[in-house]
Amino acid sequence: MNKDEAGLAALLATTGVLHFVAPKPFDAIVPGGLPGTARQWTYISGVCELAVAASIAHPRTRKAGGLAAAALFAAVFPANVKMAWDWRHASPAKRAIALGRLPLQIPLIAWGLRISR
Repeated sequence: MNKDEAGLAALLATTGVLHFVAPKPFDAIVPGGLPGTARQWTYISGVCELAVAASIAHPRTRKAGGLAAAALFAAVFPANVKMAWDWRHASPAKRAIALGRLPLQIPLIAWGLRISR
């Protein structure tokens, strides 16, 4: 596994674990129109991140894992939009964080796609 692959696997694994260790911030950005509770979606997305991290870490599933990572980053984009909307009246620092997450999805998706090749 090269540094690029290890880096994305580590990022996804860390974030996946955080969904279980500190779920409240993730609960807060789950879009309201989804069925079930925000906590259920937090745990589901945490499991998905851990599964994608594992698939990137294993050579036989790495290409599929890269595609899954790109899809996952696209799928969580609505949560980032919700966060930006919810924090629109927050402090300038919080607004910058929330707005900065939006364009960050582009290089994350590209990272997954690069690994899938």
